[in-house]
Amino acid sequence: MEPILIYGFPAGSSMGLVAALEWLGKPYRLCRVDMLGEMRDASYARLNARHETPALITDDGRAITETMAIAHWFAARDTERRISFDPQSVEADRMIQLMAYINTGFTGAFSPLWSALEMEEPDPVLQQSLRTWGREAVIERHDKLEAMLGATLYLVGESPTLADGLLIGVARWLDYHDVAPAGRWPRIEAIRRRLEADPAVHFATALESGEIPTGSGAFKGHVPLAEVIDRFGRA
Repeated sequence: MEPILIYGFPAGSSMGLVAALEWLGKPYRLCRVDMLGEMRDASYARLNARHETPALITDDGRAITETMAIAHWFAARDTERRISFDPQSVEADRMIQLMAYINTGFTGAFSPLWSALEMEEPDPVLQQSLRTWGREAVIERHDKLEAMLGATLYLVGESPTLADGLLIGVARWLDYHDVAPAGRWPRIEAIRRRLEADPAVHFATALESGEIPTGSGAFKGHVPLAEVIDRFGRA
């Protein structure tokens, strides 16, 4: 069977993994999950006890969670090296370094902003404190990423890789939370604009919005969440 990537909306970081599957070009299916509704249901814990996206159902029916583990699964099957590099190469080390940074400190810096936005019982004082803390953290993490980047068109080299998929799923949160102008970090912004113009990213964001666009042909359709839980969830 084809692997099934469980991705979240609205504005889930997993959008970048959908784009990566398009770049990879091998058959896959998707399961679209409302992170503010379905993902919080008790039944979702059968796929991921932490009630998070993304998750992956592998081609042999196993559930894998955590972005880095899913990206590793993609890379291990990237026999044509469309989105990764030889594991023993300098480029692979660089890609994994950037992916680790994006998936930890860079992504985590947005947590206070999401907490303020999603607070069920409004607390204006706490929410303002969270927004101030979050903005400072996001700016600091962008400063560090900007300093890490070289002159290549993408994060590692002249074509998109898994690292770019992780970046584009999260970097757009800068605008979503109105933290600071993207032009403050010209290297990051240049890569973002290239990725935003990429057909695979257009495809992934359209799917996230509930549209059914035309992609590379690798996408074989959505699977309802209830069916994924019933077939592959732990009892």
